[in-house]
Amino acid sequence: MEISSIRKEYTLKSLDLEGLNPNPIAQFKIWLQEALASEVLEVNAMTLSTIGLDGSPNGRIVLLKEVDNGFVFFTNYQSEKGKELEVSGKASLTFFWAELERQVRIKGVVTKIAEPESDAYFFSRPIASQIGAWTSPQSQKIESREILDQRQQEVEMRFQKEPMIRPAHWGGYRLVPSSVEFWQGRPSRLHDRVSYIIENEGWSMGRLAP
Repeated sequence: MEISSIRKEYTLKSLDLEGLNPNPIAQFKIWLQEALASEVLEVNAMTLSTIGLDGSPNGRIVLLKEVDNGFVFFTNYQSEKGKELEVSGKASLTFFWAELERQVRIKGVVTKIAEPESDAYFFSRPIASQIGAWTSPQSQKIESREILDQRQQEVEMRFQKEPMIRPAHWGGYRLVPSSVEFWQGRPSRLHDRVSYIIENEGWSMGRLAP
């Protein structure tokens, strides 16, 4: 099959401004609950796009772990994305829930969360994941898989002898949105798009052409 011939009509739902919450974070939580109820595959997977150190866009999939006044995720602060966030402090998130024919795009400012918050999440993870955070020099070039296996063994031996602690180079970020767009697939590629933009007096909403 030629890629150019692939077609899918989106027909499940529509999106009207009158039915949306005036706060985009509250609206996101509504959609997230609907995605959970629909058993969307990898429902909390999102594309995190950062600004590369060379000015180019740079994206990868990470997992959403909390929604409060922003969107929280965790990673190695010394990774490629960590270094990029340190410089620019800006990023975007994209969710695509194919089963519901929905997409959410979020842009905003990213800052590290408080250390106690990072500690709490770190110790909620399986011990294998805690060891993994210590083991991987994320985004750095390594000579072989064997080096990673050896590091893992060393970390496991270390924490058999002493209590586990969270590595200082690993923790959480919170993206506080400045704009959010909700996209609902519709027939004939005439999709529904609603944009929220933060202004001095709060959020403003508007419909965008597909």
